[in-house]
Amino acid sequence: MIEPGSLLRSLSGRVAARNFHSHVINEIGAGVISGRFPVGSILPNDAALMEEFSVSRTVLREALKTLEAKGLVEARPKVGTKVVKQSRWSLYDAQVLAWYLEAGPDEEFLRGIANVRRSLEPQAAGDVARHHTGDQSRLMHYWLRQMEMALDEPHSFCLADFELHRIISEASRNPFIRALQGVIELSHALAYRDIVRDQRVVDLLPVLTLHDRLVSAIERGTVEAASAAMLETIEQDISMAVMVAPV
Repeated sequence: MIEPGSLLRSLSGRVAARNFHSHVINEIGAGVISGRFPVGSILPNDAALMEEFSVSRTVLREALKTLEAKGLVEARPKVGTKVVKQSRWSLYDAQVLAWYLEAGPDEEFLRGIANVRRSLEPQAAGDVARHHTGDQSRLMHYWLRQMEMALDEPHSFCLADFELHRIISEASRNPFIRALQGVIELSHALAYRDIVRDQRVVDLLPVLTLHDRLVSAIERGTVEAASAAMLETIEQDISMAVMVAPV
């Protein structure tokens, strides 16, 4: 299982697999998302994959079962393991989203992320404005302070940015919005990826200002203002992410 924030922490470099099992999952999963193993194709047979990854049949079969559970492949008797169509992929799965970050999503995928966030996160902000607790308010201010302290450290800044959004989604009491956290994290990773990897010097104060406005609106209990402020932060993330989309 991938912990919240793991995708953002990996921006400075690809995280090495912890064991042979996770290595096989990562290599085949990333291969499916990138198109190395195209939709409709049959994966190499067990013997070939065992040789490629230097693993036992047991490790390979367990890895393929994990990928099947994520909706990427399916085993077919007398045929082999087939890559299934994208509509069956578990696109809210954090690991699948991590492979999209590695492969570089296309414009259609970016539009999908943007539309999902525009639809649900402003609703979450409005809901939290109605019923937030003192503890939730303190957590929002904590991550806002972390953003302020990291204005010259984009990697730490983007982690704090995501955590603020995660706290709001958790506080919304809506299980469908809570399930959106992987999508929100991927969106932040796409927005900050080039800044972090290239160690660019950028002015992050406007991003902080928008988030300060968001937290203030939530604390005041102004539902419409909170929703509007959340939408502004989303549009800012999207504008940054579009710059890293493949042409």
